[in-house]
Amino acid sequence: MFKITEGVKVTVETFYQPEYSNVLNNEFMFAYKITIENNNPFAIKLLRRHWHIYDSNGSFREVEGEGVVGVQPQIQPGETYEYISGCNLRSEMGKMHGLYLMQNIVNYKKFDVIIPSFEMIVPFKLINSVIPYIFVVPLKAL
Repeated sequence: MFKITEGVKVTVETFYQPEYSNVLNNEFMFAYKITIENNNPFAIKLLRRHWHIYDSNGSFREVEGEGVVGVQPQIQPGETYEYISGCNLRSEMGKMHGLYLMQNIVNYKKFDVIIPSFEMIVPFKLINSVIPYIFVVPLKAL
């Protein structure tokens, strides 16, 4: 999924991380990959992030801070910036959305860029690899 705001395209992909999850303790870890594409004729700088995180158990939390993964990247016109981060949930499903505070490097004007809402869902496995067949047997007259 993606969203374009003020000439900036934000694309999100999510990945369940079973090796970092503990299902018995209701700890589910997800990774997400964000691609930010600057379609403006000027360079931009990502100053801050603001996330809204919802868990299917009803909990909600906000996370905000400077930059992303420890940096405040500058993105030139026509270029992209990608990063991978993670989110832990207390249930098997949740969603996130948010905003980036960007700055036009030429005139220093600040503007918000929408991070589209995306879901994080644990993939389920079939309990049995063989699906039982249902046979219809005609009743014989007694």
